[in-house]
Amino acid sequence: MDTATSYAGEETLPRVGDDERLMDEALSEARLAAEAGDVPVGSVVVREGQVVGRGRNRREVDHDPTAHAEILALREAAAALGRWRLVDCALYVTTEPCAMCAGAAILARIPLVVFAAPEDKTGALRSTIELFDDLRTTHRPKWRFGARREQAKQLLIEFFASRRGPREVEG
Repeated sequence: MDTATSYAGEETLPRVGDDERLMDEALSEARLAAEAGDVPVGSVVVREGQVVGRGRNRREVDHDPTAHAEILALREAAAALGRWRLVDCALYVTTEPCAMCAGAAILARIPLVVFAAPEDKTGALRSTIELFDDLRTTHRPKWRFGARREQAKQLLIEFFASRRGPREVEG
């Protein structure tokens, strides 16, 4: 089998028209992360149009550097489905996945990742590296972005502004 080909049939994956509704689910998780003092990133795993796994950043809450939204959503989905190969699922996340989370999607055999906003410093799909396009990987998920981009960006802006406090403007 060609490793660049998705394992799931295209008919089982969410369509672009579903992205805003499903990203709203991920944004709900991101808001919960912010309320708990974590960077507001949320994620859901979707199978046949239904959420089968949810995650939100919990690094601060759990004192765990690997407690990223995507990792937690993938774990919950795998447990719910009773298998680690998530070949018929899509991963939705509010911010472009980092290398760890992109690697987890590859290892879980996720055929599609949808993210809201690019992450210029750590994004591993298009911003800093293009991990899904690397010919050396065992599986190369498809990806797209932009659904609810402004809402995801605004959550991050507000979160970090609240942590920094007011800044003096030089004039």
